[in-house]
Amino acid sequence: MRMTDQEYFRSCIAKERHLAQLLGHQHIEECYESAGTLWDNAQALPQWTRDWGACGPLMTAHGISLSFEHGPTGESQVRLGATVVHFADHPTPDRAVMFGIVKELIFLLEHGKAAPAPRAAQGASVCASAKAA
Repeated sequence: MRMTDQEYFRSCIAKERHLAQLLGHQHIEECYESAGTLWDNAQALPQWTRDWGACGPLMTAHGISLSFEHGPTGESQVRLGATVVHFADHPTPDRAVMFGIVKELIFLLEHGKAAPAPRAAQGASVCASAKAA
């Protein structure tokens, strides 16, 4: 069952908030004037599940590789390490891949299989996202 656009948007925000916390951002609050933008010390956090300018550097900083494939019933999907994301569950293949990158990095950080990127790399992603907003 496909979720509504609002539910999908909320799931993206939840993943971004979770990843931000794992990467060491504290005091994260959502600003309702600019829906979907999270702030940490008056600085916009990256929209990792919604913007390639934020997601791309995250992917390369943590060495996440991906493979496009077809599932057992022929559906298109992408594999990112232990994470498999079905394109049909997302508005576009791009959004599916970005969501998968964030989901895989959360998995890696929670299971101690990846070290957080250097703070400078995180800051660059935060600044790039803030400029885009």
